Amino acid sequence: MTGTILWTDQADPATAAALAGAKMGRLSELLQAGVSVPAGFTVTIDAYRRHCAEARLDDVIDAALAGLGDSPGPAQVEQASRVIRAEFGQRPVSAGLGQDITDAYDDLCLRCVEVNVPTAVRSSAAGEDSDEASFAGIFDTYLGVSGAARVLDAVRACWGSLFTERALDYRHRRGISHHEMPIGVGVIELIHARASGVAFSVHPVTGKPDRIVIEGNWGWGEAVVQGLVTPDHVEIGKSDGRVLRYDVAAKKVVSAFDYAAGRVVETEMPPRLVNRRVLDEEQITAVADAVRAIEQHYGFPVDVEWVLDRHRRAGEPVCIVQVRPVTTVTAAPPPPAAWNPVTAAAKYAFHSPP
Repeated sequence: MTGTILWTDQADPATAAALAGAKMGRLSELLQAGVSVPAGFTVTIDAYRRHCAEARLDDVIDAALAGLGDSPGPAQVEQASRVIRAEFGQRPVSAGLGQDITDAYDDLCLRCVEVNVPTAVRSSAAGEDSDEASFAGIFDTYLGVSGAARVLDAVRACWGSLFTERALDYRHRRGISHHEMPIGVGVIELIHARASGVAFSVHPVTGKPDRIVIEGNWGWGEAVVQGLVTPDHVEIGKSDGRVLRYDVAAKKVVSAFDYAAGRVVETEMPPRLVNRRVLDEEQITAVADAVRAIEQHYGFPVDVEWVLDRHRRAGEPVCIVQVRPVTTVTAAPPPPAAWNPVTAAAKYAFHSPP
């Protein structure tokens, strides 16, 4: 581990978010608590700052933002974003920093026992997914990135996504400086997804705290994120685990890994899977158990991204790839409770790369 690289399984949960950003910091916290998360590392916030200094990007950013004024219009914001992101794409990473990232990716391949392991390269900004400002979906994620050179390009693209039009507008309207929100970038193993989705420890619309809501699709979740498919919808009683509702959607698009292209792509769903239930009873229970345990761990309602590994067997935990607070409802949080993840587990035998 260097000052520019922080492994998820080596991070101190007390300082992980400060070094790696909120998204990756929470994965370290969950791993320490016994939750199943993907193997991976973060290109730290310090690495982002180092790159901005070495590539002389700070001057470019300050000049572009100074031209916005107090009440910029959409065209001004778009122009500033285009200028800044173009510079992030053009200015190379220094040899030392590039070697740190390459070495970490090579180590990840060894850990996963796979040559050129496919990864998810994800933004992890300071303050992202907080209870004050979620920034959900504003920064970039790249799925299926393999090979050190492509990982390095995706890291640079994630750095640049701190300055998308939406991010600039969002920060400006809330009076948040980009200096207050430096960005880390997570590079995690891309779990071979049989199915994936999101789950909420309270109803995301009504705020009812007595149920868990799960939405899922075959493959990876990017087709759902892009609005190309409506996922299955499941509601579970939080106290007894009883399935209260299961709506099967006509899922005509799936995000799948294209081995020839080396990336996740959206493709037509095989006809036999279009109207088939994504989750069986055991899998529903496993997802709901993970969500309930994570909510108890944090002490507030949570929005969880989950993945079912295609090699998962009944009784094994689901893999959690992201957790954020639920910020759109006012449901009372549950009291923090002691949780034994071993006992809980034993109880049951998103973009294309640049």
